[in-house]
Amino acid sequence: MSDTYDLIVIGAGPGGYVAAIRAAQLGLKTACVEKGRHLGGTCLNVGCIPSKALLHSTHLLEMARHELAGHGVRCGEVGVDLDVMMQRKDRLVAHLTGGIEFLFKKNKITRVHGTATITAPGSVSVVDAAGGERLLAAKNILIATGSVPAALSGVAFDGERVISSTEALSLKQVPQRLAIVGAGVIGLELGSVWRRLGSSVTVIEFTDTVLPGMDGELRRHAARVFTKQGLQLKLSTRCFKVESKGEGVLLHLSPAAGDGEVELLEVDKVLVAVGRVPSTRSLGLEALGIALDGKGFIPVDGNYRTVVPGIFAIGDCIGGPMLAHKAEEEGVCAVERLAGQGGYVHWDKMPGVVYTHPEMASVGRTEEGLKKDGVAYRVGKFPFAANSRARAMDQTDGFVKILSHVDSDQILGVHIMGPQAGDLIAEMVLAMESDLAAEDVARTCHAHPSLAEAVKEAALAVAGRALHV
Repeated sequence: MSDTYDLIVIGAGPGGYVAAIRAAQLGLKTACVEKGRHLGGTCLNVGCIPSKALLHSTHLLEMARHELAGHGVRCGEVGVDLDVMMQRKDRLVAHLTGGIEFLFKKNKITRVHGTATITAPGSVSVVDAAGGERLLAAKNILIATGSVPAALSGVAFDGERVISSTEALSLKQVPQRLAIVGAGVIGLELGSVWRRLGSSVTVIEFTDTVLPGMDGELRRHAARVFTKQGLQLKLSTRCFKVESKGEGVLLHLSPAAGDGEVELLEVDKVLVAVGRVPSTRSLGLEALGIALDGKGFIPVDGNYRTVVPGIFAIGDCIGGPMLAHKAEEEGVCAVERLAGQGGYVHWDKMPGVVYTHPEMASVGRTEEGLKKDGVAYRVGKFPFAANSRARAMDQTDGFVKILSHVDSDQILGVHIMGPQAGDLIAEMVLAMESDLAAEDVARTCHAHPSLAEAVKEAALAVAGRALHV
């Protein structure tokens, strides 16, 4: 059986399914190949969405245990039904994957289930679980195959005791002792979930900081908050061996610098959260003349074209920030450009969010980066402790920090730690996309009382005019 399309998208994660929808909107006959049972990729099925469901559920648990009494709300004895919590998470995922199915039907996108191999420019072979083959043809092929969890060197995932984020989102029981290797976004979010549910959580990080790459002041504040919440942080520490011990695992740890005694840590499970690697090895690219780089990424130009005409790639498989919204924007841009339109994506204005409590969000440059490059800048900072809405919510940890150029006042970076930081950052992404100055934000009326007033106050603080500190 052979089918011909204008565009074949390989992968139905955030980048792939959004690209397919945009292509259909532009009038392209589109097929989308997905090897998983459900549409939505890692983000929707075993990533962003289920983790946010568990983060929200466990935050409510924390509030019931530690905060609601202060509001005059009496809950009595608070317990956990992990099965119900997981069922809610699964219902949410099912609802959203069903929503993508609906959007595919609405936009007349052909969904093809199976594993895709590009056999030649314009030709894709799809093999289903039963071994049946379907041949697809198209003028253009867009690769959006995403990424998979990276393994720790010399330590294989077994899905039971040495687990990835996938298994950590569906545990049947709360582990008494959980080790997490990696203090990045995934490690800290899932560490927060299981710590709230009762695990003793130890987070092991090779570098000397949590959240490597984020603004230094935010990282330092975050480490203090996480420690206060009960996460045990072992920074500048290397995990070089994991072995079974009884029904648990034994971790061998040493100082990252290489000197010092070996420390043994016995836990029930270890979650390896040391990043992700592109899922690009089984597409047949090398036979087509597309050489992957040393990390497995697909090289592309500014239009997301590979070296083979008619083959494009986006998202996690091409490098850059491994973010769902980055993949979505690239999917739209790539499709619009191959259709002759002028889409664009600015990597330097790509927000990143950590959905712990409090939330953290950043966009643009950090102070460390500006200092390294010799860029003269000013800092405007405002604490949520001085924001009336944050006070009313009893959510006063954190701050808004705006970095602007000392001469032009152009906004160079924004870093937020506090309530709803992931939503507040959007205003500043728009400001940066619009090349606004900090003064433009300072002169914009913000509703009172609102958390967004902290953003305005930070913009005022750039010029030394903050009103409420």
